[in-house]
Amino acid sequence: MTKDEVLELLRNEHIDFEIVEHLAVFTIDEMLSAGVPHPDLIAKNLFVRDDKKRHYYLITVKEDRRVDLREFEREQGTRRLSFASEGDLERLLGLSKGSVTPMGLLNDSECKVEFFIDRYFEGKAIGVHPMVNTATVFLSASDLAALIGKHGSKVSWL
Repeated sequence: MTKDEVLELLRNEHIDFEIVEHLAVFTIDEMLSAGVPHPDLIAKNLFVRDDKKRHYYLITVKEDRRVDLREFEREQGTRRLSFASEGDLERLLGLSKGSVTPMGLLNDSECKVEFFIDRYFEGKAIGVHPMVNTATVFLSASDLAALIGKHGSKVSWL
């Protein structure tokens, strides 16, 4: 999917959103420096895989939260985790480094990637890229989770 296709899908699903265009950003620090509104709603995304490359996870948390992968392994009962490769990111989510977003799960035709979203966003909006790192879309986190679930991906709040 492209950015325009994501926005069209949101409109077709009657999901309210706000889109903010900005310079390309590759890190949370760059995102916060870009003057994007609602800094408390910006999400960071970790794309990880298990040591056998059989299970993939997208973990989306508030931008200032640290993710302890060992704790995640224990809590979720996974094998040892590490960051997935750029090749896996492109192959499974159709994304490039610096543009990781839950919207990429809409490109996961086999629904191989499990989505975990920070409970911080429950009942709030969330800011994520719409497939490109030159824009941020703010929408209800519940609407995002429902959209991803409707696509067929497993969604869990953490």
